[in-house]
Amino acid sequence: MLFDNKFLILTYHRVLAVSDPLRPSQTDAAMFEQHASALADGFNVLSLDEAVTRLEEGSLLNRAVVITFDDGYRDNATVALPILKKNDLTATFFVAAEFLDGGRMWNDTVIEAIRICKHDELGLEHLELGRYCLKTQADRREAITRLLGQLKYMDLVAREECTDQIASAAGVDLPADLMMSSGQVKMLAEQGMSIGGHTVSHPILARIDLAAAKQEIEQGKDRLECITGQSVNTFAYPNGEPGTDYNCEHVEIVRDLGFRAAVSTAHGCVTRHGDMLQLPRIVSWDKTRLRFTLRLLKAYFSPGAARV
Repeated sequence: MLFDNKFLILTYHRVLAVSDPLRPSQTDAAMFEQHASALADGFNVLSLDEAVTRLEEGSLLNRAVVITFDDGYRDNATVALPILKKNDLTATFFVAAEFLDGGRMWNDTVIEAIRICKHDELGLEHLELGRYCLKTQADRREAITRLLGQLKYMDLVAREECTDQIASAAGVDLPADLMMSSGQVKMLAEQGMSIGGHTVSHPILARIDLAAAKQEIEQGKDRLECITGQSVNTFAYPNGEPGTDYNCEHVEIVRDLGFRAAVSTAHGCVTRHGDMLQLPRIVSWDKTRLRFTLRLLKAYFSPGAARV
């Protein structure tokens, strides 16, 4: 059969209650409702752990799909979970442990600083980041895109300092409720969802030394197991591009720590010939059931992830 012995892994981050004009490609509740209903009607949705088990046993269901969420945003619990439960679907949530209970990721510091800033212009020349017009939503979208691109691969400490200075220059008080609480992570696990590791502080693993990378991965796993009282057997590499954001040494760390499966951001379909610690995923931004369904059906014939 065309769809036998393979499965797709879908990547989500946030599921906003309403569409965000500054991040128009971000999934919102209306879009996710369309995706969830299409998945419930036409596909077999499994947790990542079950999908890998079934693939190895040769018992994988036809048109199998795994839903994953990265980072640990609060709306995963408040917006996405009710939609998943309504459609009787399961998902795997990869959580960066440090940001729980009031933390905030560096990219969100930038996004929210630009969103809340009351000025029509923001000068960041003192940070060697240029000057930005903020008169329109389009201006603010462009500013966010440019800043995220410049900061993404900076040293972790330097990037943290830089984002703090951006917020200071914007003159804003930033939100402290973007990420889940520990209680919400525990609640997801109690509701039958799977919790996966995503490091402690979401570093690009290839940009830090191996000892620090192992500590990030291991401590992230330990914290989540403490919160949920359950084993954490799956992992998502931060950013996730093979050979750029992680390499073979990090795959071996993940293997040595006992993870059953790990996902990258390489595009493709999972087959039994792939590396279970470097699984490809697909991203979908389709707003209608039909386009979403067609994208998934096409993706079953996409080649798997490149290995490091």
